[in-house]
Amino acid sequence: MDRVTLERIEKLHPLVREEAKQIIKACDEALTGRAKIRITQGLRSFEEQERLYAIGRLTTGRKVTNAKAGQSIHNYGLAVDICLIIDGKTASWDTAKDWDNDGVADWYECVKVFAKYGWDWGGNWKTFKDLPHFEKKNIPTQKGLIKTTWRTLAKMPRDRNGYIIF
Repeated sequence: MDRVTLERIEKLHPLVREEAKQIIKACDEALTGRAKIRITQGLRSFEEQERLYAIGRLTTGRKVTNAKAGQSIHNYGLAVDICLIIDGKTASWDTAKDWDNDGVADWYECVKVFAKYGWDWGGNWKTFKDLPHFEKKNIPTQKGLIKTTWRTLAKMPRDRNGYIIF
């Protein structure tokens, strides 16, 4: 796992950090060719979210998100965006390329790994598909599973570091 990915994992919600490391390791093991996975985005501040939401609305460019501040699972440290790093240097968001020539697009090998760990893929969304995006669907607690919708998370208390208390 590369340094950039590890740094981004360390900023995720503490409850998903080890799992995120396991997912990245499993993806890298599945990708036996030139590609490795990198987390390009993890925890995102409300300010960062507002800047992204403004793109295509208040600033030039194509819309990149429909989520305002507080409406993205990134804002709670429970989502990641990825790319593939080819030959250790070139970023790729090509979802069709099979860099290891095993008959399965490398991107979809990673999608399967995230799904195995219970993470939802933005490529499965009905509207505004977000192919690089994965988010933890449910958090197990003593009271049962908590569905990680932004509406639920926004109402929950936070610890002194700003992370949701489950």
